[in-house]
Amino acid sequence: MSVLVWVCFGVGAVCLLATWASVIGSLIVPRALHSNLSRLTAGATSVVFGLLTKPKLSYVARDRILAWQSPMSLLVRLVVWVALFDFSFTLMLLPFVDGDLWRAGSEAGSAMFTLGYAAPTNLGNTILVYAAAYTGLVVVALQIGYLPTLYAAFNKREEEVTLLVSRAGSPSWGPELLVRTRFGMATQDSSNELAELYQHWERWAAAVAESHSAYLTLVWFRSPAPYSNWLISLISVMDAAALQLSLSPSTVPNTRARLVLRMGFTCLNQVARAVGIAVDEDADPDAPLDITFDEFAAAVVLLESVDFPVEVTAEQAWPHFRGWRVNYERVAYQLAYAIDAPPAKWSGSRRFAAEPIVPFRPQNRTASGVRPDDPQMIGRRTRAPDADSGSAGSTGQPESAGQASGPAGPGSAAASGPA
Repeated sequence: MSVLVWVCFGVGAVCLLATWASVIGSLIVPRALHSNLSRLTAGATSVVFGLLTKPKLSYVARDRILAWQSPMSLLVRLVVWVALFDFSFTLMLLPFVDGDLWRAGSEAGSAMFTLGYAAPTNLGNTILVYAAAYTGLVVVALQIGYLPTLYAAFNKREEEVTLLVSRAGSPSWGPELLVRTRFGMATQDSSNELAELYQHWERWAAAVAESHSAYLTLVWFRSPAPYSNWLISLISVMDAAALQLSLSPSTVPNTRARLVLRMGFTCLNQVARAVGIAVDEDADPDAPLDITFDEFAAAVVLLESVDFPVEVTAEQAWPHFRGWRVNYERVAYQLAYAIDAPPAKWSGSRRFAAEPIVPFRPQNRTASGVRPDDPQMIGRRTRAPDADSGSAGSTGQPESAGQASGPAGPGSAAASGPA
């Protein structure tokens, strides 16, 4: 009996150290050091929510259910940590309570939850009871302190995602971003406006790469609006930059466009590695893209319809667009599949059947008495609009260019981006 209880003590000590390693790695260490325990609880939560959303549901209904997944995974992980600490101290107390399992569990639970109804009777269990009380308080305090950090990063992420809705629609789409920017700028050069946007999103991608690889729960945190999503927004900005580099080589803000692409696929690769998705560091320039040339050509036609400065033919631009998109298409599609992102255009397949959603575009409405040749009308302006002008979202609905859902494609990938 004495040997058995000391074996239990050893097992409890190992379990205690492993649980503490999980807590410290998940809540304190600022990098992707995530224990198997955290992955297990997140995976179990994902399975449960996968079953809840398995029936055929509308995307909005599915999103409403999945919005609970990440918060519930945090709660489940905390419950598992507390249960494992309680179990560990119960086993470690056995040698000091004459192998009485009920008494050991009672003292461990009394200390862990600071109830104080089971007083220790000797030095050994007194030390362990104090350690259990300290552990319970510290773990709960760390989890409480973790939440403000988590939600601060979430709010910072969502600010730019929400701002992009008026520029790129909801769900966002790269060609739509260029169309709205061109329409809003009318006869003025829109390159400066896009350069500023690319600069903001380069910094945004760097912040997301750091926060989402360190705190993996953020990857599955969903936006407040059902069709908004951090990943879809990033893909749309990168597609816009790739399109502009391919179609308008003389007017594109070259450095800004290349930098946002480079930081964008660096961000995607870093987050993908953190969640366990394989990353191809040297994309094959001869692998086919999921997006077809016909879909690309349809987007070019859409851009030409608003007089976007398209300087080359779709056939000539296509290899250059492929060269950029091969760097991020495959990993972006795998992430979109994993997090059940909105089924936006050019964003890959999902685990649920869904047609690609065309970005919503409000109708252009004017008051009675407004004439087409009024100087206030967007086509008659001779100066750039104010930054907060809402006119950018008032063109007609774009034609559908289809959905993409597959592996990456070719092009001069690494050569197209900055070092």
